[in-house]
Amino acid sequence: MSQLMPSDITAPAPGELQIIAEDLYWLRMPLPFALDHINLYLIRDTDGWALVDTGICSKTTKAIWARIQDQLDGPISRVIVTHMHPDHVGCAGYLTESLRVPLYMSQTEYFASRALFAGAQEADNWQDVLYFQRAGLDADTVRKMSTGNGGFKQIVSPLPLSFQRLRSGQVLAINGFSWECILGEGHSPEHISLYCPERRLLIAGDQILPEITPNIGSYSTQPDSNPLAGYLSSLDNFSHCHSDTLVLPSHRQPFVGVHARIAELRAHHDAHLMTLRNICQKPQTIMGILPHLFARDLNEHGMFFAIAEAYAHVNYLLAKGDLTRYEKQGVYYFTV
Repeated sequence: MSQLMPSDITAPAPGELQIIAEDLYWLRMPLPFALDHINLYLIRDTDGWALVDTGICSKTTKAIWARIQDQLDGPISRVIVTHMHPDHVGCAGYLTESLRVPLYMSQTEYFASRALFAGAQEADNWQDVLYFQRAGLDADTVRKMSTGNGGFKQIVSPLPLSFQRLRSGQVLAINGFSWECILGEGHSPEHISLYCPERRLLIAGDQILPEITPNIGSYSTQPDSNPLAGYLSSLDNFSHCHSDTLVLPSHRQPFVGVHARIAELRAHHDAHLMTLRNICQKPQTIMGILPHLFARDLNEHGMFFAIAEAYAHVNYLLAKGDLTRYEKQGVYYFTV
């Protein structure tokens, strides 16, 4: 079955369908962030179209979904979500409930989404406060960063009360083709990418992105976690993908060269780790580390993710024994 290659593919405008193959469409939904879009994919199913990821839940996205459905020659038959982040899961509940179709997700991502939607439920935020204090933020910024505003719930629709669980190595049959579920860690707990070896297609989600790197963060919910180790090791799960696989990522453009891109992602993190080993010859705080990892100016939204990424990298080096950590006046310092 013929399909287009990256040089032949133009990114679709919101509300448009771009043909990758006669049974595979690429579409985009706008995002109100610095990264202003997400790529979504429709695969022809036996009784309609299987959708991979959904966009955030907003009036704009819902209106675009109405236009998209009018262009399809069959209904959306199931909704597959790669992971729990709002741009991926946001409209999953809205679509599955309104269309009465099943939701497919990994178990950890499903329940993490449910937990984030439920919010703090009156639990105290003292651990969030400690997390930002230990990073070296001033008291006013700590207060702002640790005061939740229910952001997840504002752009994610309620998830359905049941789902079809996706597991690592599981194979989904979609219109006569086999799509393997490949586990990714680090960016989210149990990220699922879909690989069709017969067609040499990989719907990569956020696990493998061109040009930009997925955020790998240790957040206040697990401040001492080591997600970078999980991310780097789970990249090995893509080693069997054919070298000329067409990678369909969640952001930017489709590309060929999955193994070269994985090598670049590893090199990116190796460079960050070497930078930390060098600058931590003298004790450094998380806030002191940030300018060495991020050349751009960071707004509050960007700062939140950058702090988590810095924690993830120092936690990786702490686990390897390359750094040590001590606390002084409520702030963490990292040194070799």
